[in-house]
Amino acid sequence: MPNPRLFVSCGEPSGDFYGAELVRHLRAGGRALDVFGLGGDRLLEQGASLVAHNRDLAVVGITEVLLQLRRIHSIYRRTVAEIGARRPEVAVLVDYPDINLRLARELKKRGTTVIYYVSPQIWAWKKHRIHAIRETVDRMLVIFPFEEDLYRRAGVDVTFVGHPLVDAVRAAPDRAGFLREMGLDPARPVVALLPGSRKPEVAHNLEPLLGAVSLLATRRPDLQFLLARAPGLADSLFARVPGSVRMIVGKSHAVVGGAAIALVASGTATVETALLGTPMVVVYRLSPLTYALGRRFVSVPHYAMPNLIAGRRIVPELIQADFTPERVMSEAIALLENEALASMMRQGLQEVRQKLGAPGASARAAAIVAATMDLSR
Repeated sequence: MPNPRLFVSCGEPSGDFYGAELVRHLRAGGRALDVFGLGGDRLLEQGASLVAHNRDLAVVGITEVLLQLRRIHSIYRRTVAEIGARRPEVAVLVDYPDINLRLARELKKRGTTVIYYVSPQIWAWKKHRIHAIRETVDRMLVIFPFEEDLYRRAGVDVTFVGHPLVDAVRAAPDRAGFLREMGLDPARPVVALLPGSRKPEVAHNLEPLLGAVSLLATRRPDLQFLLARAPGLADSLFARVPGSVRMIVGKSHAVVGGAAIALVASGTATVETALLGTPMVVVYRLSPLTYALGRRFVSVPHYAMPNLIAGRRIVPELIQADFTPERVMSEAIALLENEALASMMRQGLQEVRQKLGAPGASARAAAIVAATMDLSR
């Protein structure tokens, strides 16, 4: 009898982590499972076969997507063909709605049970997507508490499972040892830089961050700077990083946990930074055309996830034109030199951590998928 077959689609690095953790828990106890789909290195490590690697889907912004449309459409067609050939019993779609909502429709046509894990941000923009979700998704598993009521009111079967990063985010056990290993002085304050995990993000965010570094170094010569570089990014993106900024690949939790403050590109890294309790300044920049086209569709009071989760402004947000070296420097100095302000932010970040749920989110999500697939057989 063939092994149960699961299709998983993770279009981004964060989704690759969530999907891989889900598969790891599904395989617990030696369960046999045939997994294929779209993902990255983490999903590969869990034994999945990939139709395409998510590095080929890493596009940010409306205009950038248009430029890569032919390549993305080719990947989509190959994926649909593979679904038709292998006919999975269940599909788990992780965020990435531009492709995953289209795949949900194709999967539904073929009789596959569709579970959506990590909701598209319909509460922020493109709210009309709720109709496609209601028609094509059998079960929605959400990782932010405010999403559950939204889907329930829309008639979607939904469960808040908690956030997988609650289990995963840990600072280095020996902060001083890690900083010494990086050639830094543990007695001097460290500023962490997280410019993003994808090429377009780094291309837009890194230059103003380095401008802020220059201003901060002049204002506070005692500061040290440590940049967390996402795996898989080309060296050329970081060619202008000065020698005074130390770089490390793939250890963002240790970097943020060892820092006095962090300058963080908006996205999953802000949730990780919140879980580590490090005061932060959230920044983000898109191409001018993408921002101009997209901003009129955004309908949330905040951009930064910690602020959205808390329901109020906990951390400063410097987006697009507000994201200048001078503004970043000003917000950073305020956190470094006003302990009452930094302490208030840490209290707010602790509130965010509590709202993200108890440990075990990936295991809870996997239990729902396993029950749907009847992996008890």
